Amino acid sequence: MNKKFNMKKFLSENSAVVAFVLLFVIAVCLKNTTFLNIRNLTNILLNNSIIGIVALGMTLIIITGGIDLSVGSQLAATGLFTITVFNQTGSIFLGIAAGIAMGMVMGLATGALVAKCSIPAFIVTLGTMSIYRSVAQYFFKGGGILAQGDKVDAFVAISNTRLFGAIPLPILYWLILAVIIGVFSNRVATGRRIYAIGSNEKAAKLSGINVDRVKIATYMISGALVAAASVVEASRLGSMNSASSGTSYEMDAIAAVVIGGTSMSGGKGKIIGTVFGTLTLGIIDNMMNMLGVPTFLVSAIKGAIIIIAVLFQRLLDTEKK
Repeated sequence: MNKKFNMKKFLSENSAVVAFVLLFVIAVCLKNTTFLNIRNLTNILLNNSIIGIVALGMTLIIITGGIDLSVGSQLAATGLFTITVFNQTGSIFLGIAAGIAMGMVMGLATGALVAKCSIPAFIVTLGTMSIYRSVAQYFFKGGGILAQGDKVDAFVAISNTRLFGAIPLPILYWLILAVIIGVFSNRVATGRRIYAIGSNEKAAKLSGINVDRVKIATYMISGALVAAASVVEASRLGSMNSASSGTSYEMDAIAAVVIGGTSMSGGKGKIIGTVFGTLTLGIIDNMMNMLGVPTFLVSAIKGAIIIIAVLFQRLLDTEKK
């Protein structure tokens, strides 16, 4: 027996894919554009791969009912630390390991303040956003650092090599990490507990879930992903800047997650949705560039998109009840 097709349920569960397809069709139909050019499509994927990695961790945090406004500052700080260790030791491995370890420590600190001290995530990460950026600017005197040494070419090659001469490696890093986090969130016990906490924290505690531990682990995973994104950016540019690196990345990551269908109230969301949300943002950026939209209006448009996406979610959730 065939069930009646429920359009509202379909849109609620596949809003990211629907938005992506609609924008893709609109972009293709625009006159006098080169949207379907292979180089342009590759650039969209490449330019959004770093935000895509950051957004993976942001998805897990928002599913728990939290948020992290400090990811942009984290990315700058961990990237600067990665290059510093690399320059001092001449070891790519030690540089990357140090950066990821620093990201996890930042996540541990944030998670502990949120979980153990019961401080709202918005307040904690608003504070750490300023702390990380300020401290980074202090140590680097408001400037940045260049990757140097005998192995600098190998370090830069991490993000500037193309597989088969066509596919930039950052795109592969993003997609591989998306698969790993997707499997983790759906197949691993800790991943399923993240959803349980976001859906009903009190019920999760009563069922025996160590809520504090899961929250801390979630922020640590996000910190590691932000650090991984910083390595990709540091390698791609061969440098990091304490003032400009990672600026507004938190807004882009949150936008990608929300457009991807993850509920800001927690308990609902998919990694695949975030991937499509990131791609949707990439198409929007590309369309605005092709249409000659003033640079100063780009952030305003993205802000409006976040609000519209949340309103759309609320509308669908209300009608489903």
